[in-house]
Amino acid sequence: VMVFPLPEILLLTGLVVGCFWNSLSCGFVFDDVSAILDNKDLRPSTPLRNLFLNDFWGTPMSEERSHKSYRPLTVLTFRLNYLFSELNAASYHLLNLVLHAVVCVLFLRVCRLFLDKTSSLVAALLFAVHPIHTEAVTGVVGRAELLSSIFLLAAFLAYTKSTGVDRSIVWAPIALTVVLVAAATLCKEQGITVVGICCIHEVFVAQGFTLPSLLETLRQVLRGKGWFPYAVLQTLMKLIVLTISTLLLVIIRVQVIQSQLPVFTRFDNPAAVSPTPTRQMTFNYLLPVNAWLLLNPSELCCDWTMGTIPLVESLLDLRNMTTLLFYTCLALLAHHSLCYRHGSAKTVVMALSLIVLPFIPASNLFFPVGFVVAERVLYVPSMGFCVLFAHGFKIISQKGQLKRISWLILGVLLTTHAVKTFNRNWDWESEYTLFTSALKVNKNNAKLWNNVGHALEGQNNYGEALQYFLQATRVQPDDIGAHMNVGRTYKNLNRSKEAEEAYLVAKSLMPQVIPGKKYATRVAPNHLNVYINLANLIRANESRLEEADQLYRQAISMRPDFKQAYISRGELLLKMNKLTEARDAYLHALELDRSNADLWYNLAIVNIEMKDPSEALKNFNHALELNSRHKLALFNSALLMQESGEPKFWPEANRRFLAYVEEEPDDANGYFNLGMLAMDANENPAAERWMRKAISLQAGFRSALFNLALLYSQSKRETEALPVLDELLRHHPQHIKGLILKGDILMNHKKETSGAKACFQRILDIDPTNVQGKHNLCVVYFEERDLLRAERCLEETLAMAPHEEYVRRHLSIVRGKIAAMNAAGQPLTSTEGASLAAAEAKAARAQEQSLGSSPSDKRTKGKSNKEIKDIEEKRAAALKRLEEIERILSGD
Repeated sequence: VMVFPLPEILLLTGLVVGCFWNSLSCGFVFDDVSAILDNKDLRPSTPLRNLFLNDFWGTPMSEERSHKSYRPLTVLTFRLNYLFSELNAASYHLLNLVLHAVVCVLFLRVCRLFLDKTSSLVAALLFAVHPIHTEAVTGVVGRAELLSSIFLLAAFLAYTKSTGVDRSIVWAPIALTVVLVAAATLCKEQGITVVGICCIHEVFVAQGFTLPSLLETLRQVLRGKGWFPYAVLQTLMKLIVLTISTLLLVIIRVQVIQSQLPVFTRFDNPAAVSPTPTRQMTFNYLLPVNAWLLLNPSELCCDWTMGTIPLVESLLDLRNMTTLLFYTCLALLAHHSLCYRHGSAKTVVMALSLIVLPFIPASNLFFPVGFVVAERVLYVPSMGFCVLFAHGFKIISQKGQLKRISWLILGVLLTTHAVKTFNRNWDWESEYTLFTSALKVNKNNAKLWNNVGHALEGQNNYGEALQYFLQATRVQPDDIGAHMNVGRTYKNLNRSKEAEEAYLVAKSLMPQVIPGKKYATRVAPNHLNVYINLANLIRANESRLEEADQLYRQAISMRPDFKQAYISRGELLLKMNKLTEARDAYLHALELDRSNADLWYNLAIVNIEMKDPSEALKNFNHALELNSRHKLALFNSALLMQESGEPKFWPEANRRFLAYVEEEPDDANGYFNLGMLAMDANENPAAERWMRKAISLQAGFRSALFNLALLYSQSKRETEALPVLDELLRHHPQHIKGLILKGDILMNHKKETSGAKACFQRILDIDPTNVQGKHNLCVVYFEERDLLRAERCLEETLAMAPHEEYVRRHLSIVRGKIAAMNAAGQPLTSTEGASLAAAEAKAARAQEQSLGSSPSDKRTKGKSNKEIKDIEEKRAAALKRLEEIERILSGD
């Protein structure tokens, strides 16, 4: 049973909180952006099984651009964070702080196995405050180190219980060890190295072998002069079980990455692509560099790639002396620990195993990794360093004359480390603070200059960002990414010529195709974006669309699985009205990624352009199945349903518009279309509410104002329509349909012919060929009893629209009225007139009587109430038709 003394737990936890509480104020920076903000695996809409199919960054393991970092349990904790707090960075940092405290407590328990109580506490205190841990604890992606360390230490502690009191094998702890090793490996790859630590503990600590005695035993067995003692056979059995389990884990891990190593470039790790002996000398020199960071963590840097550490290219380079000194010290410690049986040797051998074995995967000695130095990978090796320090402190403090000064030095060391850690946390507050702090340490890393530029770019400070990007190109002239950044920033500054020149420089730096060699293995996938960026820039020029298409096709030929190239080419082909080719481009992209909602959405847009609304709706639905909150798919699919004119689609269209406004509560268009749907369904109160909401969000919203006025007019609320029309015409004084509606209301309902006349004259000022405006002006003249002017006006209207029967009919009525008044000797300007509609109705009745009406009809001298009501109904029906036509023809 593991015993954790409460006072020491509280001390360690308090120290961790004291050193790292300010990390809660930090945001998502550097690698956190890819692992958290851009990682769809954190979203509840993503199936859980994707966590076990994708890498740490959310990229499918099967894709060549994957980093092959398989850490599903770590991503699962990110997903739990997202479930409780979405993208609130403080919750992610808080969990990291808690996990670091747990690691410190477990480490204290491990130290108790080969250190005394005081030395164990010293080691744990130093580990808790060591500044090298800020990247692992304050950087959210460092959680992989924290979780892996918890399972690694738990696996080791479990394994130490595998020997019974009678020195027999206890299998339950071994089985638990295997499970914990698997869990550690699923958090981060280095977790598997705990098996080696267990083996060293078993041989050199539990069984008490020294290297000479072990070799002598093997020599005796090989000579046939004896056999392994029973205790040794038991040890071998345990080690065989551990080894087989480890091999199975390795096989599974290799299967997961599909036997492919990730693609790294010389910018990530320059030594990895250097010739012999430069590669070997540089990688070996990196070992003392890492050791120095543990000894003196005064100058810490978040990124050690590119030119941070110059290559060791000559045997005469003085840095080789540092490498020799490091290996000499390591050899002396190894000799001390492996050749003697005393307690100090056992402590040192366990410290060395904690330093060396977990660091091997990141050492570059056996296979290249994507970095030169990374402070977070020193999280577990620092445990071994702390054990060595505590053991040395114990030896020194036991000497009487050095006891006081050793405790003083320890106090100063813990205090300075704690202060350094606390201050270092502030560097991780934002990307700008992080990368500017790194530049203080190292100015030869172009990536740091680029990243400060990115941070400024995120603040829309393009001018200053450009200076950092340009400095990156000066520090590393062959850095493709830096030139791409320069091009993008010039584009944001609307300096297209300079942007194109920068992209062309980046393109010229791309590796040339070598016959028989796969291109994708020699270039970082993101560098191929130079073709996309250049094409996107030049396609703004309509005369260079074919040139842009050629660039997209070039990128696809270099990398047939380059999804973004297909997507961008599809957009271009759509612009070029090459709809079939655009559809094929999106279908190619979908073959590479069928779980991409944006691709299904883009394909639906092509279907709309191809006049295939049913297929478009299917593809919109595909997008929404993958992402039920896809805003554009929600809006455009609902619009498609609304425009179909089929009432069966209206409820679902309404639901989607409601979901859209929930996602985009400040977009007036969503509310406007909800209003239009309500108008279609004759739900006038709801329509009015939605239109009012749209107008409140977007003052002068032309379509919403006109349709709200139309709604009031159709609802016989003309007096409420007029203020809305006034607002419409204040924002859009040339809105012809608004002028027509206002004039019609003023003439037919307010009887304000002067106001109506002004509206219709204004229409003709805007568009002298507008037949409806001209005709309505003629009606105003008739209402003003100016029959001659009305006649001339209608003649002009008929000349403009000779096929409009209603104009011809109204002209006939006016002429008939003029003739009747002339026959009666009445003045034409003082006639007791009715409206043109009434006159038309009267003419129709006279025609019916002349064709043979009954005597009783002829006895009717005046207009009955029923006749007047019929006339008014005809006028209202005519107005309603006008309004319906206005709404249908509205292009808003």
